[in-house]
Amino acid sequence: MEKEDILKKALTGDIKSFQMLFAEFQNQLKSYLYRLTTDRNDVDDLMHDTFIKAFDKISAYNQDSSLKTWVFKIATNLAYDHLRKLNRWPADAQDQGAILAISTAEIQQSFRIVHQTSHAGAYEMKEHIDFCFTCISKTLPIENQVALILKDIYDFQTKEICLIMESTEGVVKHLLNFSRDTMTNVFDNRCALVNKNGVCDQCSQLNGIFNPKQDQQEERMKLELVKASKKFNRAELFTLRTKLVKAIDPLHSSGADLQDIILRCTRTAIGDVGDFFESAKGKDN
Repeated sequence: MEKEDILKKALTGDIKSFQMLFAEFQNQLKSYLYRLTTDRNDVDDLMHDTFIKAFDKISAYNQDSSLKTWVFKIATNLAYDHLRKLNRWPADAQDQGAILAISTAEIQQSFRIVHQTSHAGAYEMKEHIDFCFTCISKTLPIENQVALILKDIYDFQTKEICLIMESTEGVVKHLLNFSRDTMTNVFDNRCALVNKNGVCDQCSQLNGIFNPKQDQQEERMKLELVKASKKFNRAELFTLRTKLVKAIDPLHSSGADLQDIILRCTRTAIGDVGDFFESAKGKDN
């Protein structure tokens, strides 16, 4: 059956047809929501609510945009409602998470168990760079996070982002420029991969813990980001970082479970999660 025919059936309320269309971008939508919320349980809830709301309102879809863009708009509005209940992350969220992990033997043990037993518990520096990108983006206002992630990670066109955010092109471009400049400044000062005086060397520290037999310097030099740090300007380095991030699926990569538990530790440290182990139980149920 042609896609246009499937859409016609979906518009009449045929749920199987709608499911077929939704499935085409389901994984991308899920990873997008995870980058915004950093919580798998919240993602599952938002995905369910998005599907129900989109199907319930399918007759209102006027095809001015792709169905994907229209559904992303619904999901983004639901994510907004959720994120407004939480505080923006502080600039030192990663540092607070690291301090909590170092000072809590039980959390350290949880990291080791995931690393040793999960099929997605591997440690790769490039995946931790993805974690870092998420943490830094979470310090931005919600609308900045949305614009940046849609544009630089999921390759939405500016006009599509305008529809999703119900904003003008000028506003979206301002959000993007501000977000890129802000994050570039943070990376310049924090990231030891691009600045030898950077205050954060967490990538190499964790590589030493989870890959103790691997030469950390060798691992660092494998990364194009490190190789390019001496010849590219700061804007080009940021673009290179986003290319690396967009190549990673934070929910299905080889280290997805390990990075998820590190994110949970970070959320606990800054107060988004009341108790690390209660949160862990929620994920296991």
